[in-house]
Amino acid sequence: MNQLGMAGEIKACEYLQKRRYKLLCSNYKSRFGEIDLVMSRGKYICFIEVKMRSVNSIAAPREFVDESKQQKIVKSALMYLQQYPTELQPRFDVVEVYSKNGEIKSIKHLENAYQVF
Repeated sequence: MNQLGMAGEIKACEYLQKRRYKLLCSNYKSRFGEIDLVMSRGKYICFIEVKMRSVNSIAAPREFVDESKQQKIVKSALMYLQQYPTELQPRFDVVEVYSKNGEIKSIKHLENAYQVF
């Protein structure tokens, strides 16, 4: 991951912590892939994918969390929950980070960005 991408994940984490989310794990790796952030708030454990794009990008960052990526995150989340059992309700979020000229301009948190069936 490049420096701007790492900075985006850090900023996304700080953004969520200011909104009373508690960081449980960052960059959780399983054989299926990686989950950028695992956080909790209230009755939820949130598996969060951070996507960064330029403010001039044609597509929204969330559009890059396609079905294949979602499946990898879900499988990784199941492994996380086997390792760290919890009573919290799982939720899958996306945090969009927008940058311009190497600077982070805005952050948008999409709760329950996709459903798991």
